[in-house]
Amino acid sequence: MMDVTVTVNGERHRLDVEPRRTLADALREDLGLTGTHLGCEHGVCGACTVLVDGEPARACLMFAVQADGCSVTTVEGLAGEDGALHPVQEAFVAHHGLQCGFCTPGMLISALHLLETDPDPNRETIRAEMSGNICRCTGYAGIIDAIEAASTTMRGASGH
Repeated sequence: MMDVTVTVNGERHRLDVEPRRTLADALREDLGLTGTHLGCEHGVCGACTVLVDGEPARACLMFAVQADGCSVTTVEGLAGEDGALHPVQEAFVAHHGLQCGFCTPGMLISALHLLETDPDPNRETIRAEMSGNICRCTGYAGIIDAIEAASTTMRGASGH
């Protein structure tokens, strides 16, 4: 077992994990944050995407010990302290960017990273940046519309 300290959604946690335990399993089983979904467990589908020190990472491919000392953001960390949805979450609801919801946590985290790095992406950029996240339900049009709408909302809120 190894001692790991990780800040998840702003809260510091100390975990005692086996070296082979994935970050996804530590988040889901040790911390009870089940929003990080496991789809393919090969890093292909994107359902397990989280931010590690602000960068997207596939939690199914990363060991928990690799996150020692890091800051991790999961889908549970998007909502405000008062429970208000993040603009990306609101846009996904308003623009039908989800159906079954299985891919949604990874989509939301990937979309957030995109909008933090490129506040005004065009549809082609959105498509390219989201291509690492697989959805079997929506046909992607609602997802692209949602990210475009979230971009407008977030730019308006920041005064850009």
